[in-house]
Amino acid sequence: MSSKNFDVEYLAELARIKLTPDEIKTFEAQLGLVLEHVAKLNAIDVLQVEPMAHSFPIYNVFREDEMGESLDREAALANAPKQAQGLFIVTKVVE
Repeated sequence: MSSKNFDVEYLAELARIKLTPDEIKTFEAQLGLVLEHVAKLNAIDVLQVEPMAHSFPIYNVFREDEMGESLDREAALANAPKQAQGLFIVTKVVE
């Protein structure tokens, strides 16, 4: 058993996923490619790069809130199967 094969089988066991031998081969190749990519990323010198939250210097790009038309209470409750005192009555789903 190769170390890659062990990694895929171990990960499958952790995830509680049953894999066929063909799936193990497929995922072993894919995992190898991912690990190669991660190794390339780890090789990059980033000591001089200042930490950042986003890759672009754009912050809080939001539109201003504007009031618009909304549904009035009667229209919202018009199709409600159960209602009381202007509120929806729903079945309890949490104990």
